[in-house]
Amino acid sequence: MAEENKTERDRRPPSAQLTRRALVLVAAGAVLAAIATFVVAGFEGADSGSDGGGAGITTTGAVAGEAFGTATAGDCLSWSAIDASDLAKVDCSETHLFEVVADIDLSLYPGAEWGPGSRFPSVMRFTELRDEQCAPAAMDYLGGRFDPHGKFSVGLINPGEAGWAAGERTLRCGLQFSSTTGNLLPIQGRVADQDQSRAWDAGVCIGINNGVPADPVECAKPHAFEVVAVVDMSSQFPGGLPSIEDQDRYLEENCTRLVDEYLGDPEALRNKTLTLFWDNLDYDSWLAGSRRVNCSIGKQVEGGGFSSITGSAKGDILIDGQPPVPPPPLPEGRSLPSPLPGAEPLPGA
Repeated sequence: MAEENKTERDRRPPSAQLTRRALVLVAAGAVLAAIATFVVAGFEGADSGSDGGGAGITTTGAVAGEAFGTATAGDCLSWSAIDASDLAKVDCSETHLFEVVADIDLSLYPGAEWGPGSRFPSVMRFTELRDEQCAPAAMDYLGGRFDPHGKFSVGLINPGEAGWAAGERTLRCGLQFSSTTGNLLPIQGRVADQDQSRAWDAGVCIGINNGVPADPVECAKPHAFEVVAVVDMSSQFPGGLPSIEDQDRYLEENCTRLVDEYLGDPEALRNKTLTLFWDNLDYDSWLAGSRRVNCSIGKQVEGGGFSSITGSAKGDILIDGQPPVPPPPLPEGRSLPSPLPGAEPLPGA
């Protein structure tokens, strides 16, 4: 019996902790990438003839334009130009890219760093300002219900180098939906009215870059994994945060059933040499109201990361450019290995 169990373990792909580790690290980098886009682009092409002021904010109206100069908590902003020069206020029920949570006037802070003629801050300095000023503001704006591991991240818009040179010292803190690589994805509706779970719709394929998950792509293109289902745990766990063991027991049963339904054959996952995995919700996410997780399938590689898959798992696929070779049938009476559960987040993630 011991030898048989060892054989079953040997057939399992690497631990799902590798999956979680890759996703956590990439997601953390996405926030920095997103704010770097704003810092570099600024608003150099915007109308310099507008003026206005947010609540309690003195704005020069220079370069950044009326929408930036008058935006205050609760306003939603959108743009299409790379440098955000066409930034405009929109109704939050419409598609937008940024929901303002606070406006910050750096001229009210003592010190030469923000004074007349001061140098335009670096990307890293704006990142520090985002963490120091915007992160607490976002938590207050949402009444403490912000999921730090969810689909939304905290962002900051600055007035751009030209606005800074003209004396503009106002910043806008807000919430945004950052993709894995830092691109901003559209939001519809106010963040406070949404489930913040970072869960993709069933059928979405997540792209791959050097073995690491990237942005959503068509499943016909190379990708790291395919989302097969979304599981809402609120009905099973109506009270406090369930333990990781309780989450895994519930998700193993449901994800296994859902992936069989998705693929149309209980043997398809094994025959395609793919692995079923999921994430767990932690205390911060649960406290914020997040209850949804994905059941996904992919193929992990030794040492971490993913193989490149082409094609939806519902049909024929290629793994690293080759069709999968089904493993030999299991001896009669031997059970299939269990799917891989999600892993706890990294410390501090």
